[in-house]
Amino acid sequence: MLNRTAIRWLLAGAIAAVVPLGAQLWAMRVSPMVVEMSSAGSKATARVEVDNSGAGLLAFETHITRLDYDSEGKQVEVPADNDFLVFPPQGTLPANGRQVIRLQWLGGAEMPASRSYYMSVNQLPVAIAPDAPGKSGGEVQIVYHMKALITVAPPNAKPAVEVVSATPTMVQPKYEEGQPVPAKIAGLTVKFRNTGTRYAMLAGARWVIDGTGTDKQPIHIELSREDLSRLIGVGYIAPTNGVRTFDVPLDKSFAPDSVKIRFQP
Repeated sequence: MLNRTAIRWLLAGAIAAVVPLGAQLWAMRVSPMVVEMSSAGSKATARVEVDNSGAGLLAFETHITRLDYDSEGKQVEVPADNDFLVFPPQGTLPANGRQVIRLQWLGGAEMPASRSYYMSVNQLPVAIAPDAPGKSGGEVQIVYHMKALITVAPPNAKPAVEVVSATPTMVQPKYEEGQPVPAKIAGLTVKFRNTGTRYAMLAGARWVIDGTGTDKQPIHIELSREDLSRLIGVGYIAPTNGVRTFDVPLDKSFAPDSVKIRFQP
């Protein structure tokens, strides 16, 4: 399924839980959704804002998990609240209120490679007074759980991304939830490896794809940052031999072993 922005594909997944408590819908916004920090210096601290755009009280709590990948490339989250000082770790916001959450890295300046975390901001149900304005029977309260990606890198760390393989295949385009499932189209399954000491975000650079079509004609495709955000999200790859595979729908049929991909700023 396709969320409305690339970052939300990877991060936000605003998970709506229906709780039979209240009379109104609560709305929560977390920004920024990607926070890049350093293990030393002024960037060892950061700020995240939580906004309540709803008409009632919004209570929330935060949790930190470290983001890793298993041998099959699947995401694994491990509790890591002790790696950061988070203040305040919870709070209550009035209607249209805003809270700045401050993060301080506690993991030390020396680290061999960057790490990535999720900061989950979890909305909590709030009891509603029986005589609250507009309250009627049978209504529900919607609570949201959102995640911001927090990256921490040592000074001077750099990514080093290589294309392991680019295989022509039929790809399922992403689609909006609730919409009909589109038919598969021609595209590429691309496997990347990052041998550097810093994470990489593949949507941060333009892709230039060249190859030969099944009709033996040359194919040249350039994907902008906006294109990549729509197709693969932020394209996060962990450091020190992190591997990710992405299905990229292109509506172009490449011949096997003909594809070359390069990156441009």
